Amino acid sequence: MTTIVHAAGAAELLAAIPVLTGFTPRDSVVLLPFRGPRTAGALRFDLPAGTTGSTSPRPTAAEFAATAIGLACRVPDTDALAIAVYADGSAAVSGAVPAAALVDELIGRAEACELRVVEALFVGGGSWADYRDPESAPHPLTELPSPPSVPGFAGPAPDQFSGTELPSPGLFAAESVGRALLTVERVLGPAVPGRTRPPATERADPRAHETALLLDDLPSFLEEALDTPEALSPFATAALVWVLNRPALRDVALVQWASSIDRGDRALAAQLCHGARATAVPSDIGGILIGDGPQPDSDRLGVALALVRHTVALAPRETRGGPLAAAAWLSWACGRSTHAARYLDQAQEVDPKLTFAELLRAVVDAGMLPRWSFRAAA
Repeated sequence: MTTIVHAAGAAELLAAIPVLTGFTPRDSVVLLPFRGPRTAGALRFDLPAGTTGSTSPRPTAAEFAATAIGLACRVPDTDALAIAVYADGSAAVSGAVPAAALVDELIGRAEACELRVVEALFVGGGSWADYRDPESAPHPLTELPSPPSVPGFAGPAPDQFSGTELPSPGLFAAESVGRALLTVERVLGPAVPGRTRPPATERADPRAHETALLLDDLPSFLEEALDTPEALSPFATAALVWVLNRPALRDVALVQWASSIDRGDRALAAQLCHGARATAVPSDIGGILIGDGPQPDSDRLGVALALVRHTVALAPRETRGGPLAAAAWLSWACGRSTHAARYLDQAQEVDPKLTFAELLRAVVDAGMLPRWSFRAAA
């Protein structure tokens, strides 16, 4: 079902932005691509370094505008856009609206790309202002109309970082997974490089061998995990920790969760052939990891992300790198680059040499989004 949010002017558009994005932007630039009279999604960026006191390591205003407008142009059939700058630590006054130079760059780049700018607005210091009417007195935010009502929408999150906090499953649950992982490692080997293989014991826990047998059919294990993302047994969670710390198996998991168990089967076969004979991974399998493939089911990605976040919360700290990188990729695949960056920070803190995290960091920092994000906007 398509939800239509009406906005008849600047004030109503500002009231609608938290509904369109799902959160209240902070220290951000928001672009709303338009296709005729309708919006086609929303793009949020951190304010560039030096803009209204922002300390984010970002490019110059001209470089920022080129990247931001370039992304907006990738939304099919875009012919106009609205610009909104959110700067918590700044306030507009008559004749001087913060970040005006940045907005000039954005407007100039948009016009060069034949995009009509329908609004250019500033929000900060408890007020809002219009960049194209800088002499007018700022308007109090308290005078904005109420956000439009959307069925099933509980309201915007406080900011763009909301939702990245890991769940708190409890100390007992985490200890249970930690003990299960030790027994699984006795059978399968260490979960991560440098982690000492637990010494053998006289009594082998049969559940560890059962878990190893489950991984003989990895795609089935991954698919069944989606059925109970927050209620896996300690041994199943330990197995998932082990899988997500193996690059080849992690890639199978991400491909399958972004597509289907059939593609998971093909991805596993491709990885085994690649490892044994150095054969190339088919492009329709490997392409999914770079965001080039069929539009994933958003609910399926969301369940997979909930599963991985719960796994991270239960895993011993030194084994969290792989699961955190997987959470970052799933967030990126959902179009949440800000969340992806948060998980990458944590993954690289655990394992600074994690190659997958380094590669995904380069993608996120470059402002790249999956191709299916733009197809979804169409």
